[in-house]
Amino acid sequence: MIVRPYKGYRNPLPKKLHIKTYGCQMNVYDSARMADVLAALGYVFTDKADGADMVILNTCHIREKAAEKVYSELGRLRHLKNARAQDAGEKGGGRMILAVAGCVAQAEGAEILERAPYVDMVFGPQTYHRLPEMVARAERHAGAVLDTDFPADPKFDHLPDQTRVDGKAAFLTVQEGCDKFCTFCVVPYTRGTEYSRPAADVIGEARKLVAAGALEITLLGQNVNCYHGEAGNGTEWGLGRLIAELAEIGGLERIRYTTSYPADMSDELIAAHRDVPQLMPFLHLPVQSGSDRVLAAMNRRHGVDEYRRLTDRLRAARPDLALSSDFIVGFPGETDADFEATLELVREVGFIQAYSFKYSPRPGTPASTMEIQVDDDVKTARLAALQNLLNEQQVAFNQACRDKVMPVLLERAGKHPGQLVGRSPYMQPVHTDAPDNLLGTIAELRIAAGYANSLAGVLVEGEVGATETGAGA
Repeated sequence: MIVRPYKGYRNPLPKKLHIKTYGCQMNVYDSARMADVLAALGYVFTDKADGADMVILNTCHIREKAAEKVYSELGRLRHLKNARAQDAGEKGGGRMILAVAGCVAQAEGAEILERAPYVDMVFGPQTYHRLPEMVARAERHAGAVLDTDFPADPKFDHLPDQTRVDGKAAFLTVQEGCDKFCTFCVVPYTRGTEYSRPAADVIGEARKLVAAGALEITLLGQNVNCYHGEAGNGTEWGLGRLIAELAEIGGLERIRYTTSYPADMSDELIAAHRDVPQLMPFLHLPVQSGSDRVLAAMNRRHGVDEYRRLTDRLRAARPDLALSSDFIVGFPGETDADFEATLELVREVGFIQAYSFKYSPRPGTPASTMEIQVDDDVKTARLAALQNLLNEQQVAFNQACRDKVMPVLLERAGKHPGQLVGRSPYMQPVHTDAPDNLLGTIAELRIAAGYANSLAGVLVEGEVGATETGAGA
C-alpha cells in the first residue's frame, strides 16, 4: 500500500530525520518503517540529531531505568531544539519536531508531556502509520500530539512497502504483541495482544527485501513462534510452514527468527530446523530461570524438564544447533537454591550467548508488588556468578570453532586495511583479510582462532562464496 502525504500537509523541500533506537530488533524494524512513512512527507534520514528537522526517540521499556534514560536524552535534545528555534528566528526556517515513540511512550505518554512539555509528539508502537496526521498537527503548532491508542486495524495494512535494505541482512516483523502475561514483563501492556500478519503479506515483503539485496532475513515477533498467519481458504500457517515457504524465494540464503517462547515450539517448527537448510543453526530460546518455583512465580508456561526435553529434541533435529537464552536473577522470592538450579541448567544445556539481567520492577506488573524482593547486593553477586559461567561457555564454543569451515556473510570493512567483518551462522563476528569485492557476499572461511567475543577466519581457496550481491543493492 502506498502512503500518500496527509492532504493538509505542505512540504516542498526535503527535511532531515534522525531516529535514535533503543532496545530490541523489533524497534530497529519499527524505526525503519517510520522512516519509510516519513519519506513520503519529504524527510531524509540523517545520523545526527544536530541540524535535524525531526528527532524521534524510539524507546524500549524492558531495561532498568529505561524511562529515566529517555528523559535524560530529552534534556540534551531540548538544548538542540531551543538553539534551532533561535536560529530559525534569526535566519528564518523551520523548527525541530521532537517525538518519543515506542514502549516508554505507550506506557508513560501523558507523563512524558507533563515532564517534558517541549516534546511535540508522543506515540506508541502500534500507531506510527498515523505519522502523517501527527506531523501535520505538530507543524501547525496545534498542540502536543499524544497517540497511544491501539488501532482497530493492524498498522501493517497502512504502511508503505518496505523496499530498502541497509546491507545484506534485513528484519521482517511477522508477529506482534503477547498474551502470556509473564509477571515481570510490560510487553502485553505496551505492544498489545498477539497478532500475526497474513502469510501472503510476509512472503510479499520478503520477496521485495531479497530483490533489494537482502541475503538474510530475520523474522521478528514478541513471541514469533506463536505465529499463526492467515493463509487463505480459512487456513493458517504456523512459523514452520512460513519458513519453508520463504526458503523457496530465490536468493534468500539465510533465515533466522526471534524471540521464541519455549511453550510455543511446535513439532512443525522443530522439523523446519531439520529440513530447511536456509534456517540458521542458532536459536534464541529464553528460559529466564532454572527453578520451577521461580518459573511458576513468573507465570512462564514451561517447566525446567520441559525446557530440557525441548532442547534435546531441537538438537536431535539439527545436531549442529546452538542456543542462546535470557536469564533474570534476583526475581522476587528467588532463594540460593533457586539460583543454583539456574546455574545447573546452564551447565547442563550449554549456551553460546546469553542476555542476563538483575530483576528490576516494572510499574504495573504483578511482580513489582510481590513482597519478597531480593536485596540488590545479592542480585549483583548472583548476576556476576551467572555471567562468569555463561562467558566461559561462550569462549569455549568460540575456541571449539577453530579449524572449522563456516559460511560467513561479509557485511562491512574492518578496522585494518584489507580487512572485512562478517557474521557466522551462529551470529559470531568474524574478521578476515579479504578483497573488497567480497563485501556483501557469503564466503567460506576456515576459522583460525576463537576469542571471547569474535572469531578470526581465513578465506578457503576456491570456496569463496558465491552468493552475489542482490539486484537493486
